[in-house]
Amino acid sequence: MSFAEKFLTVHPPIELGGRYVKRYHVTADPAGIAPAVEKAAYAVLPDLLPESDGTPPATFVIVHESSDGSAYLNTYSWVWDNVLHFGGAAAGQPVLGCPDRDATHFVKLNSPWIGCVWELAPLGHERAAWIRHMLVPEHPEDRDLGAYLADSLTTPTTSGTS
Repeated sequence: MSFAEKFLTVHPPIELGGRYVKRYHVTADPAGIAPAVEKAAYAVLPDLLPESDGTPPATFVIVHESSDGSAYLNTYSWVWDNVLHFGGAAAGQPVLGCPDRDATHFVKLNSPWIGCVWELAPLGHERAAWIRHMLVPEHPEDRDLGAYLADSLTTPTTSGTS
């Protein structure tokens, strides 16, 4: 099997579990994530979010529906002002402890893995956006969470380039 980039789509941020959540979807299918997989992923999402620590409550997630029928949910939440807290879940992947091949049956992961090559594309962008909108302003009142939430990687594939 040779490597091929996957489709990357961005969906509007949502508010969930007391956090603002930026949403990326990754799939080999140009039609996008199956609605049942998306619904199941967002149902487990609150269980993966950290408690508030005073950092602006921002998270970005990657929902990845794999061509082998499995699905993944990676959550990256900003904590301690400039640190990412990771939480992950998988569905339909027995290698990761999933009890069945059902891509809507997500289970929380205990693995230290933070994402595969396709899921990592938004990380560099999100780092730069957090710095630009939340860390560069000298005064806390000049930080712009709304601008951060509006600033997403909008490339059509996981290559990170147009």
